[in-house]
Amino acid sequence: MTTEINKTERDPRLPQRHPQRDFFVCDIFDAVPKSDIASMEHPLFTLSTKPDMNPRHYSNKNGDWVELNPSYLGLATVFDRDILIYCISQCMSALNEGREVHRTLQFSAHDLLKATNRDTSDKGYIGFASALERLRSTSIKTNIKMGGEEVLSGFGFIDKYEVVRETRDGRMQGVEITLSDWIFSAINAKGKDILTISRDYFRLRKPLERRLYELARKCCGQNKKWHFRVKTLHERTGSTSTLKEFRRMLKNIIETNTKHQHIPDYTFELKNDLVIMRPRSGFTDVYDDTPTLSLDSIQLRPSTYEVIRKYSGGYDVHGFLVPEWKEMLAIKKSIPTNPDGSFIAYVKWYVGKHGAA
Repeated sequence: MTTEINKTERDPRLPQRHPQRDFFVCDIFDAVPKSDIASMEHPLFTLSTKPDMNPRHYSNKNGDWVELNPSYLGLATVFDRDILIYCISQCMSALNEGREVHRTLQFSAHDLLKATNRDTSDKGYIGFASALERLRSTSIKTNIKMGGEEVLSGFGFIDKYEVVRETRDGRMQGVEITLSDWIFSAINAKGKDILTISRDYFRLRKPLERRLYELARKCCGQNKKWHFRVKTLHERTGSTSTLKEFRRMLKNIIETNTKHQHIPDYTFELKNDLVIMRPRSGFTDVYDDTPTLSLDSIQLRPSTYEVIRKYSGGYDVHGFLVPEWKEMLAIKKSIPTNPDGSFIAYVKWYVGKHGAA
């Protein structure tokens, strides 16, 4: 009984491995964590903690698509992305200070491990080296734009890496990474493709928790709430589990977050077939760089709902079609001049493509 109680009460987050800042390297913590929007919005990284050797193809209703092919070590993972977050954060910090940035960065491996709450033992360095190789050799093909550029050729998350020097015991110390043009173009877009994230993101233990946070951070913005159908969320997270198993994992994470509030900035609710995401109180005072749309202000005329009943194909208009339409507007980052006409056209397209409910 005691064991069960302790397990229930245990902090679900990873331990804070480096609570004390090093006086001489405190600047590595002062670089606010930032991530590119494309990686938050689309499932570019595997949730598997074991080598994932399965090619992936993902597309959404707006025509965005991405194809991922693994290396001999498998696809790049959600945890490998910490390295990109660190690189992006350092570049954005430099830009904010008026310094020039380049695709090639040099830094201490130890500093990165500390800033991303990773283990600095031999195991941590070995894992870091494997992550670099997966980021370099995972092949990406996509039409998703970064910084206004559309890339259709194959590339990796990073072009190359090099261990600049090693200490006497063989640990990598200085590292040089060259980011891919695709990632670097998001940085060069002056921040419009970059979002600030919580430092507690690095303490999230489960890959699915990280994806839920990323999607909430991208989609909620300063809106009061956002929601996904479970099936849609299953696709957007990149989960390869069955829908039934995904729902079980989702329910467990949401219950744990309700009790411990371990996922930063957001609450989650599972209501029938909808997962509802809401910013915690005070969230918008902390992060003010989200490019948001006032989607809650869109009001459709009553006559529009009467017209929609003819074309809805049996779908729930208020509970499903309206949220799906607004999700599309958020992805496109635009509010139509004629919302009623836009909504009617969207419903006709959706039912025509997916069939009746």
